Amino acid sequence: MQNEAVLIGLGYVPNEALMNQLERIKNNTVGYDKIIKHIIDLHNHLKVDESFVAMSNSEDYFKIKIEAPSEERIAEGHEKVEHFSEKFKVKLKKLDSKNTYYIIGFEHQ
Repeated sequence: MQNEAVLIGLGYVPNEALMNQLERIKNNTVGYDKIIKHIIDLHNHLKVDESFVAMSNSEDYFKIKIEAPSEERIAEGHEKVEHFSEKFKVKLKKLDSKNTYYIIGFEHQ
């Protein structure tokens, strides 16, 4: 998947700075090419819970933010993230006391 298509799929308007940031994330994410389509799909599934996948401003990873307005929908968002991780064997790092995950990459097994 082309970088510009990834940015558009995540709701960004492509520009040089975002393209450079995406390239760093791509190089830092294990198995990027195997999981990028699934990351875009996850972003679309999470939107109904007012949650999303974005590029982190502090780390060279994609981050998953669960920002649903109710505890029930927050739980649904976490379930979707867990399902994504298990189904596609993607390693995540959950941030303490936040509804945020970093997508580390494909788990080697």
